[in-house]
Amino acid sequence: MKKAGYKKKIIAACEQAGTYRPFFDEPINQLAEIMELRETAMKQFKKSGSKSVIVKATPSGPVPIKNPELSLIDNLTRTALSYWRDLGLTPSGLKKIDEKSMKQKKKSVLAEALNGF
Repeated sequence: MKKAGYKKKIIAACEQAGTYRPFFDEPINQLAEIMELRETAMKQFKKSGSKSVIVKATPSGPVPIKNPELSLIDNLTRTALSYWRDLGLTPSGLKKIDEKSMKQKKKSVLAEALNGF
């Protein structure tokens, strides 16, 4: 899926959770980009055989190491999770969001009456 598709899904999820606000658009764009990169990394990891450990040639001989593609996927997943949490799209993230700051402040009756003039 492309970045635009992820963006639509993230906005829909935020709307469903009641946390979407237009000022979240930049973090949503960044999360969509992270998700696209993660998907690309997952495809490459599967294409290369899905090996979690590879053997690296060193001057002292072969050394088993964690597959760099898997490390990249792990890092992107952790980063994405922090964005999901900040957007209120995890149970703990939703719980932490301060509803008072999320709701638009209501104008007083007097202020609304004065705006009518």
